[in-house]
Amino acid sequence: MKKKWMFAAVFIVLFFFVLYLIIPQEEKIEEVSFMKNSSESLLSVNRMINIAHRGASGHAPEHTIKAYELGEKMGADYIEIDLQMTKDGELVAMHDADIDRTTDKTGFVHSFTLKELKEMDAGSWFNLESPGAAQEAYKGLKIPTLQEVFEHFGSDANYYIEIKQPDESPGMTAALIRILKEYQLIPAEREGAIVIQSFSKESLLEIHQQEPDLPLIQLLSYKQPAQITERELSELREYATGIGVNYLYLNESFIKDVREADLLLHAYTVNEKREMNALINWGVTGIFTNYPDRLSEVLGK
Repeated sequence: MKKKWMFAAVFIVLFFFVLYLIIPQEEKIEEVSFMKNSSESLLSVNRMINIAHRGASGHAPEHTIKAYELGEKMGADYIEIDLQMTKDGELVAMHDADIDRTTDKTGFVHSFTLKELKEMDAGSWFNLESPGAAQEAYKGLKIPTLQEVFEHFGSDANYYIEIKQPDESPGMTAALIRILKEYQLIPAEREGAIVIQSFSKESLLEIHQQEPDLPLIQLLSYKQPAQITERELSELREYATGIGVNYLYLNESFIKDVREADLLLHAYTVNEKREMNALINWGVTGIFTNYPDRLSEVLGK
């Protein structure tokens, strides 16, 4: 009788072992791990990064080569690039889904080919809106492609890239990864040399599955003082190295919770020194600003 029970027990164990082997297992998301305690890393928890918001967009037309050049000269650690996709599948630097505000034409980016976008004036609007910073050289500036930005600044620059409207532009994430590889920017020479951000969790998860070593920032939207649960923080840690939040909704308690969860916190868009100082004292690890020169002064650079 004992032998029969032993045989049955062995059979049951083998049966479930075989089932485990043949039934597909849910793919596990590899949790993010970076050298955040290394002072050499751009992702260091002990480092405050200066992110030129759309370039030095307080001094030059946003998302133009001129704005990006000024950002670097003013001490920014990163060039921030918002991505939109054209009608013919090219990635261009543009914040808005439409071109109305920053060119001399109207319509949605995805309604134009790259050739058509290149015929537009992406600089003159700035001279009209910001006469104190206006320059003749800004007239007629062109919308740059992602490739043109990489070709101009090379691998020595650090890029902070936002995926915009991914649902409206299928294939944007794949195109971004392809171009980063084409220019040999991944794997990155320096930890944090490429950072990808988005409000779209799905897009970030897609990138994380393909390139788990790419640092990802989950943008979060709040309409009241920011709060976050331990469960939300735990879920974020599975794929993101940090979060980005509008500074107007930040508070010291929220920042403390995020930092204690070993996540970075980058605040946008902060243009006054008084507010920069307050956020730094609260513990943010990065600031987006239209005036990277002001943040450089605050940081003593």
